[in-house]
Amino acid sequence: MDEIIVEFLTESLEGLDQLDNKFVMLEQNPDDRDTLASIFRTVHTIKGTCGFLGFSHLEKLAHAGENLLSLLRDGKLNFTQEIASALLTMLDAVRTMLGEIERTESDGEEGYANLIETLNRLKEGGSATPPSQPKPAPPSSPPPAPEPVNVPPVVNESSAAENAGTSDVGSELLPPGAVFLLEPVPVPETKPSDSPSTQQPEPTAAPQTPAEPDAKPAAQPTTPPLERTALAPAPERASPVPVPASGGPSIAESSIRVDVPLLDKLMNLVGELVLARNQIVEYTLLQENPQLMAASQRLNLITSELQEGIMRTRMQPISNIWAKFPRIVRDLSMSCGKQMRVEMEGKETELDKSLIEAMKDPLTHLIRNAVDHGIELPAVRQASGKPPEGCLLLRAYHEGGQVHIEIADNGAGINPIKLRNKALEKGLITLERADAMSDQDLRRLIFLAGFSTAEKITNISGRGVGMDVVKTNIEKIGGLIDLESELGQGTTFKIRIPLTLAIVPALIVTSGKERFAIPQVNLLELIRVTEEQRDAAIEYVHSNPVYRLRGKLLPIVYLNHELGLTATAKVLNIVVLQAGQHQLGLVVDQINDTQEIVVKPLDKVLQDIPVFAGATIMG
Repeated sequence: MDEIIVEFLTESLEGLDQLDNKFVMLEQNPDDRDTLASIFRTVHTIKGTCGFLGFSHLEKLAHAGENLLSLLRDGKLNFTQEIASALLTMLDAVRTMLGEIERTESDGEEGYANLIETLNRLKEGGSATPPSQPKPAPPSSPPPAPEPVNVPPVVNESSAAENAGTSDVGSELLPPGAVFLLEPVPVPETKPSDSPSTQQPEPTAAPQTPAEPDAKPAAQPTTPPLERTALAPAPERASPVPVPASGGPSIAESSIRVDVPLLDKLMNLVGELVLARNQIVEYTLLQENPQLMAASQRLNLITSELQEGIMRTRMQPISNIWAKFPRIVRDLSMSCGKQMRVEMEGKETELDKSLIEAMKDPLTHLIRNAVDHGIELPAVRQASGKPPEGCLLLRAYHEGGQVHIEIADNGAGINPIKLRNKALEKGLITLERADAMSDQDLRRLIFLAGFSTAEKITNISGRGVGMDVVKTNIEKIGGLIDLESELGQGTTFKIRIPLTLAIVPALIVTSGKERFAIPQVNLLELIRVTEEQRDAAIEYVHSNPVYRLRGKLLPIVYLNHELGLTATAKVLNIVVLQAGQHQLGLVVDQINDTQEIVVKPLDKVLQDIPVFAGATIMG
């Protein structure tokens, strides 16, 4: 079921549950305008949303109730018990239709025309007996009651004489529409000689009851008698009470609303619990106590499960921010004189709520950039052999513990030569650097601060503020952005971000007697080079150290050199990392183990240091 329908059902059923009590309160105090206004708003919201979702029957019913409530709210009608009953019947009908939507994603075929007519008649000041249930009226002439059938039991003469004239069936008048519930009695086995086909029972006396002149004589039974005949009244018509979907509780019963600040507090507490767990586990490793080790492992398991559960409560589908993009694309394309459509893949992919909020602005800018710069005008596209309508594809998926988001257009692509000339014109790069850059490096110039290829400033672009801010904001949440483009075919922006910001799996390493945590999402592999192999393994290209890994040169960075620390190891421990499209080998003194760490922001004094993303407490 679509997420927006689930949300509609949840909100509508919650609102209806509150309305029952409000109507009872209103009967006791008909002049309570605040309660009337609250009821009106709930019904109005249901009507508007179901109209948007295409549930026409439900919309018509809610509209009729809304019109009546509007007059009551404005004081043009007096609230009576008759009106209250009709409105409560409407609520029951709405519940029934919501239950049908939950089961079939359709509001059914029942339009409740009689109920709508009753509500309209009450709106005009008329009077009508409120229907007991919102179902079509029964036929004008009731069906004839079934004729009673007397089935006399087969008894012997003594019992016949003893029970004569005491038949309960004949002495009581059957209620109209009564039905017989017959309880079967096992038939005893008979020998062939005793079969009714070969041996007829002798007639016996049966109790006589007064009969109508034209009544037919009762036939004598040829089978063992029915011991008991029970009467039951005809079942009443089903009232419009919503039946929950089979297989579990309804949508409204299976979810509750929780304030975001409470979730944030729980997440922070789980983070502190993870820190305490890490401290206990580290202390336990120094002890030789089996009982303490077992308790530590149990604590580790429970903490991990609790952490996962709390994290899932904060997860939201990325469709929550994608939902507004078709409207943005429509408005921008119309203002630019372009034709565009939006396609989405993987909109059910979930992200932490904080990441959803952080990605709104970067994704919006990429969408606007694709409309303004990516897609050509219809005439230009047709001249290039393309359809006049451009396509913008939004794709999201999980891979390698990260969320991948792609924004692709089938437009003109990015011209690297144009970017090179623009960067030289603005003095952003030197001529020597420009000559040494590949086409892909030139395309990445769009991420430089102040860079723009727009010829004029518009409400959409051209101010030189945009792609560098997008890159900075994505990197702030631990993400990476890159692009692929082919001239004349289109451009694809690729973003990778972590699933959550609070707790990060990391590799703990040591360099210069200091411990550092490296996020595992950037980790590719580990290489150990012994002291004997060290000199032969490291090569130099333009005085820069490299390591030949499976025939390719891997740039080497010594962590102790970058941080001004003293190296303590004679062997080379190389941590191979991936940063965007680039790989490098980070040399550390020691590789310890992996841990889940809680990343704490750095103090303002240290925030501008590019090497560190944050800090954590290890114990």
